[in-house]
Amino acid sequence: MQRTPNWSLQQLPEMDAEQFHQWQALLESRTGVCVNDQRKVFLQTSLCARMRELSMADYQAYYEHVTQGPTGAIEWSALIDRLTVRETSFMRHRPSYDAVTRHLQTQLAGRTQERPLQLWSVGCASGEEAYSLAMVSEEAMQLAANKQPGYAIWATDISLKALEQGRAGQYPASRLGGLTDTEKHQWLRAGDKEAFEIVPALRDRICFTRLNILDMAQAPIQDLDIIFCQNLLIYFRRWRRRDLLNLLAKRLAPGGMLMIGLGEIVDWNNPLLERLPDDRVQAYVRRDTNGRLE
Repeated sequence: MQRTPNWSLQQLPEMDAEQFHQWQALLESRTGVCVNDQRKVFLQTSLCARMRELSMADYQAYYEHVTQGPTGAIEWSALIDRLTVRETSFMRHRPSYDAVTRHLQTQLAGRTQERPLQLWSVGCASGEEAYSLAMVSEEAMQLAANKQPGYAIWATDISLKALEQGRAGQYPASRLGGLTDTEKHQWLRAGDKEAFEIVPALRDRICFTRLNILDMAQAPIQDLDIIFCQNLLIYFRRWRRRDLLNLLAKRLAPGGMLMIGLGEIVDWNNPLLERLPDDRVQAYVRRDTNGRLE
């Protein structure tokens, strides 16, 4: 492993084409994320920041360090926190959450079994999306005048650091812009260091779990009423987006809804699903066993 005791970020040469393609291939094979040429600066900056912490000055040496042995696996986990951080916020696309509220309310009104509602926030990042789903789930139950059978939310991401932030449930005021004053008052409490924390009533409903989306086939998550997967598919190739969406469709319970980002994919259809007729969102509902919408 090549090291230098007095190395600065500015001294590292620019990544050449061969090195860039090597790192591109590694990231895509392990996470599915495709770093195109326009994001080369992002990749190089992220690598440089981590290499500086390790006092390493050679891309190839760091590549070998990341890809070899148990220490490489540990280092990859640290690096992935830098390479997969996504922008997120509470109620990032309000029409999507409004559609979820309406759908859950309809589901609750027609529900004849005691099974709790099951929701999944795929690629939850630092937790704002999952907590937003918890807020609208509570709203749906209030509107349906039905507090039973309750609900639970899976929140998954590949980044351990992001999951830790989600479990802590603490956010600065600058991250709360998507919430109404009523939502802030109802679901947040003043925390430490000028931060706000999510009330336990919501935090207790969410299970934050590490999951690489490429390993979804092995995940014990199924019979879902809502799958919320926004601003994640854009990082994958088109063929992989279709494959992942087909897997997600199978995880829905009959009548369940899949919500993705508007325009994230335009050439995909699945015989299990029917698109919701609402131009403000891109959502699909799973048919029942007879091919009908519930």
